[in-house]
Amino acid sequence: MAILDPIKAEILAVRMIPNVSKDLAESLNLRPDQRSIGMFTCTIDDVGYTAIDEATKKAEVEVVYAKSFYAGAAHASGPLSGEFIGILAGPDPAEIKAGLSAAAQTVNEEAFFYAADPEGKIAFYAHTISRTGSYLSKVAGIKEGDALAYLIAPPLESVFGVDAALKAADVRMAVWYGPPGETNFGGGLLTGSQSACKAATEAFRDAVLGVARSPKDYAI
Repeated sequence: MAILDPIKAEILAVRMIPNVSKDLAESLNLRPDQRSIGMFTCTIDDVGYTAIDEATKKAEVEVVYAKSFYAGAAHASGPLSGEFIGILAGPDPAEIKAGLSAAAQTVNEEAFFYAADPEGKIAFYAHTISRTGSYLSKVAGIKEGDALAYLIAPPLESVFGVDAALKAADVRMAVWYGPPGETNFGGGLLTGSQSACKAATEAFRDAVLGVARSPKDYAI
């Protein structure tokens, strides 16, 4: 593996329930028009959150459940668990299928972690979302369709990188994920114009790479 090689997530399991049971619907706080649900697990949680948000832009679906699993995929409860589960609700199986397909495309082709060192032991997520869907807009407290810089890295790298990103572009912190999160990473969601979010993403990437290159040097 080389520096900046992509580290891709994998969807481990997918299921649809065309007509969800009454008790489960109540537990998920579904509306009467949300009769179908679909769910998937994947190996990287932040990619899963990005993918499930993308689903809300491509189909008539809503995210009704999305969680990270503690300690990450390396310590998962089973081979199909990974480190994330997401559940979509919609009016019928066709919309659920469209949403799950959009999520899968994002996982497989668009949203990746990257290696910050030649061994691939330091991984980070620096992903610009040009237009948010309903899920991440709600998480970040922004208008649907606004841009986000989705920035995640190991603990020290995440704090150093977020600071660099905020100083590099006209963005503001929408959410800070103080380390450690459930998977022992940290980071933040920064919002601004699409170009500003892209510049913030690049600054975060460069800061993380700098720490990986010289971890015991003081920053100047």
